[in-house]
Amino acid sequence: MKFTEFGLHEEILNGLRDMGFENATPVQEQAIPIILEGNDLIACAQTGTGKTAAFLIPTIDILDDVPGGHIKCLILCPTRELAVQIDKECEGLASHSYVSSFPVYGGNKGGDDFGRQKSAFTQGADIVVATPGRLLQHIGLGYVDLSKVEFLILDEADRMLDMGFILDIQRIISYIPENRQTLLFSAT
Repeated sequence: MKFTEFGLHEEILNGLRDMGFENATPVQEQAIPIILEGNDLIACAQTGTGKTAAFLIPTIDILDDVPGGHIKCLILCPTRELAVQIDKECEGLASHSYVSSFPVYGGNKGGDDFGRQKSAFTQGADIVVATPGRLLQHIGLGYVDLSKVEFLILDEADRMLDMGFILDIQRIISYIPENRQTLLFSAT
């Protein structure tokens, strides 16, 4: 199936063309319509099958029409490497839209990144890609508003649970509206 067949906005199609994407993978073909319809989803597919684009493409497409300078989508993932990878893919796919993203993760040697992360929270990024521990640090400082989050995406959810993040994830979810779209992606 070609991406042009999903009824996506032209801005998203332009980002897909820039990245050299023309045909959807099986997980994308199955997940994108479900997400565009506003349904929750649990998706399981092997590494390298396009799961990240499967949740980013419809999310960016929907958020491109949502005004406001607040966090609209929260993506939780287990490692800073994955947070950076998801953010880079988001930037490419959203390059022709008004959707902004920002990665939030720990393990940095300098305080500069923490300051930039705080700015993203206070000035508003549409999509925040975060590791649970660092996100909770920012929440604990009182300037993170997750009250308008419309999408909660758990990427590599199985790994996060294996790594002991269940209580952190439950705590984060307590700050997010119950009326949201929840997407869970896993390789196993």
